[in-house]
Amino acid sequence: MRWLRRALAAAAVLALLAGGTGWLLLAGSLPQLDGRIAAPGLQAPVTVSRDARGVATIEAKNRRDLAWATGFVHAQERYFQMDLLRRVAAGELAELVGPAAIEVDIKHRRHRFRALAERVYAALPPDERALADAYRDGVNAGLAALDVRPWEYLLLRARPQRWRSEDSLLVIEAMFLDLNSDGYDERDLRLAQMRAALPQPVLALLTAREGLWEAPLQGAASPPPSIPGPEVFDLRRTALGPLPDTARIAATLAPAEARPGSNNFAVAGALTATGAAIVANDMHLTLRVPDIWFRARLRYPDASAPGGVRDLNGVTLPGVPALVAGSNGRIAWAFTNSYGDWEDWVRVLRDPADPQRYRVPEGWARIERHDEVIRVRGAAPRTVAVEDTRWGPILAHDVDGTPLALAWTAQLPRALNLSLMRLEQAADADAALAMAPSFGMPAQNFVVGDARGHIGWTLTGNALPLRAGYDPDFPADWSRPGTGWTGFAAAAQYPRIENPADGRLWTANNRTTSDAWLALLGDSGYDNGARAQQIRDDLRARSHFAPADLLAIQLDDRALFLARWQRLLQDTLAGSEEPALVELRRLTARWRGRATVDSVDYRLVRAFRDEVERQVLAPFVARVQARFPDFELPRELDREAAVWALVTQQPPYLLDPRYPDWHALLTSSARAVAERLGAEPGGLAARTWGERNTAAIRHPLSAALPGFLSRFLDMPREPLPGDRDMPRVQAPAFGASERFGIMPGHEDLSYLHMPGGQSGHPLSPFHGAGHEDWVRGVPTPLLPGPARHRMTLQPAVAR
Repeated sequence: MRWLRRALAAAAVLALLAGGTGWLLLAGSLPQLDGRIAAPGLQAPVTVSRDARGVATIEAKNRRDLAWATGFVHAQERYFQMDLLRRVAAGELAELVGPAAIEVDIKHRRHRFRALAERVYAALPPDERALADAYRDGVNAGLAALDVRPWEYLLLRARPQRWRSEDSLLVIEAMFLDLNSDGYDERDLRLAQMRAALPQPVLALLTAREGLWEAPLQGAASPPPSIPGPEVFDLRRTALGPLPDTARIAATLAPAEARPGSNNFAVAGALTATGAAIVANDMHLTLRVPDIWFRARLRYPDASAPGGVRDLNGVTLPGVPALVAGSNGRIAWAFTNSYGDWEDWVRVLRDPADPQRYRVPEGWARIERHDEVIRVRGAAPRTVAVEDTRWGPILAHDVDGTPLALAWTAQLPRALNLSLMRLEQAADADAALAMAPSFGMPAQNFVVGDARGHIGWTLTGNALPLRAGYDPDFPADWSRPGTGWTGFAAAAQYPRIENPADGRLWTANNRTTSDAWLALLGDSGYDNGARAQQIRDDLRARSHFAPADLLAIQLDDRALFLARWQRLLQDTLAGSEEPALVELRRLTARWRGRATVDSVDYRLVRAFRDEVERQVLAPFVARVQARFPDFELPRELDREAAVWALVTQQPPYLLDPRYPDWHALLTSSARAVAERLGAEPGGLAARTWGERNTAAIRHPLSAALPGFLSRFLDMPREPLPGDRDMPRVQAPAFGASERFGIMPGHEDLSYLHMPGGQSGHPLSPFHGAGHEDWVRGVPTPLLPGPARHRMTLQPAVAR
């Protein structure tokens, strides 16, 4: 969220220049941890205890009071975070931080999510609406109970606005934005440009998947990519026209990086000492202070629960009253982003005689216009005209200039609800799997295990579209009868795997299925599968598991994916007499194959692979840019299959004309790495992976403060192991937002840790608490420790 940091920093600097706030006020914005608080709206007393890490145990007499108290605690600890989430989704950030957020607001406001949330809230089932209202009341009570408003608002010289019930639905929409291309399907627009500029066999090569790395739960691996012949495409043919400056393009071509994702996997009870399943999860997201999740234990009486008490342990998302992932004592559940295709571009064919009309299967319909007013702090409001069709808002244009509307499941009322909370009542894995298709949330891989040892996988999300008559990878005309989204999958049509014969399940944002199931899910850019394959093979390497064994898999930083690139680098440099290349070969000859903080060989081999990728793909990008100057390679595009096929088969007609042969390209790539990294202090031998992969886990406002002050907000800048294409996904500000391994019914043997700590308040004892366990891979217990603080929320008559 770099744009958000800049916007908040600008507003905060102005506040500091105007006088700022004192440290004494900071203490006033700390939540109350002990004693009694009068709580209008509660039906019975609620206790809130916190252990040394700030893990909150909330014990209520009924579910409604529990929702109220959860809102109270969230507001006291995390209101600024909650506010940002709802504002991001609604396109209302500029009202808080000023003009720097206008463009983001415009982008998100075109989806009109606040209007959608209001409609959905009004139609929620009564039980869900009642819990949303109770949570809202608790949030507002928690905010009001602070002696001083949250410290971020002091710095911004702003006042927080009250929470509304529908804001919880906006928080869910914020997760759609984070997990579904930020509400703008860039991938398919870029694929359309590639299709218009390149022959189909070349497009097929550049978008191919390599079956060598795939690890689907069901179905076969993809076939190897096919390289077209020179009669199809020859980069050296002058008839195609001169290539743009490929050296410049290669220098600016960004390598593929980790994207929002996750790992989840499970082992059946037949493989554990207790007979219960174990479920592991680490959800990969942007890392910040505080962490996106808030650890909690939620307890309330329930006659159907073990011991008559519903006991929930795991992570909550401030802004919603649900336990998002964790355990209810009988089941444990976990999520990864599915990367199915939930967005499609639709060509809007306007009537030349009346541009406000557009063609639909039954004739003509009118474009709806909505004038959205964006309030801007310190500046005049901006009005955004939103043109809406039956398929979605018009957001882009096709390669021929035709307007495009975005059909996206997040814009559908059916895609939003609070039914995730029903998992609290699930008695076993089978019941949880049956519930998953009803959850109003982004479509996720859902892995569940239960206390009886059963495990299963399916998808969540109440809006899996049924498609007909078009290729969903490209913009299409839905005005033809029978074309487009013809309905939505029934629960019986969802892919589902229960109790596999080997007792193991895994997903890691990879392609999980094939055939009819894959046709239903589609493809918005699956991970190449190397990470999933490594998890699968780690699981198959053992026949018996305890929770600690699943943590070891989550911390696996072996670089299996790069092993062949290390061999290629060694072969490329064999016989070279250039001193820099001799040194590069020497430093990578002993291949430890791990992304550890002290690894020089890993960093150099990774840099070589990324440089080769840039050089190999630059002429193809140049060909597309010759027709579409704004073209960039989609970040969702898995490039490994095409690049490896080209550097190993080495067709001369698909080589950048700058190079006489492929060996020259490979040598030039190695030389570029040696020169760039060797020029830094200490030379190549000092270039460790930890030097590059140093934590930058920051509070959104820390950039506005002097360095000595920002250090009080941010987590330590320390080297971190791990990278993409391995289970331990890690970048400076991206990685596992939590890690857990939960054995339902044996929560005392389970673990959960997360970065950043429970609190974003620099004076809180919980600021950064538990962060070092996450860095070091220490299995922090799932269950809270002894209570260090205890507070009672006492029912009171509202005045």
